[in-house]
Amino acid sequence: MTGPEETHHTKLTRNLSELLQELRVAQAGVQILFAFLLTVAFTDRFARAGTFVHTLHIVTVLLTCTSATLLIAPAAWHRMLFRKRRRAEIIRAANSCALGGLALLAAAMTSTVLLVTVVVIGFGWLAPIIATCIGLSFLSLWFLLPWRIGSRRS
Repeated sequence: MTGPEETHHTKLTRNLSELLQELRVAQAGVQILFAFLLTVAFTDRFARAGTFVHTLHIVTVLLTCTSATLLIAPAAWHRMLFRKRRRAEIIRAANSCALGGLALLAAAMTSTVLLVTVVVIGFGWLAPIIATCIGLSFLSLWFLLPWRIGSRRS
C-alpha cells in the first residue's frame, strides 16, 4: 500500500523495512570482504610483502571495519529503540549510516583491488589505474547516477 491511503505510521514502517532489507545486502558484502582481508594477513606471500602492502592492508581493514560498523548500526538502533515510537529518528540515522557505510565500502573495495593488484602484478602504473577505474565505477553507479536521477525528478 503506497500513495494517499498510506498512513504516516505505515509509511515509516515500510521505509524502515525497506532500508533494513537494503542494508542486509550491503552487510553480506562487507562481511565477506572483512573475512577475506583477515585471512590475507596469514599467508606466506603477505608475510614477504613490503611496508606499502602492509600499510595498504591495514588501511583497507580499517575502511572495511568502519563500513561494517555503519552498516550494522541501524539494526542496533532499531533493537535499542524498538517499541519506543522512534521510527522517524531511526530512519534518519539509518539513512546517514547507510550512505556513510556504502561510501566506506566503496573505498574499501577499491583499496582491496589496489592491494590485490599490487601483490599480483607489482606497483607499476597499471595497479593505480585499475583501482581508479573501479573507484570511479563505484562513485558513478552508487552515488552520482542515483543522485542525478533523483535530482531530475524533484
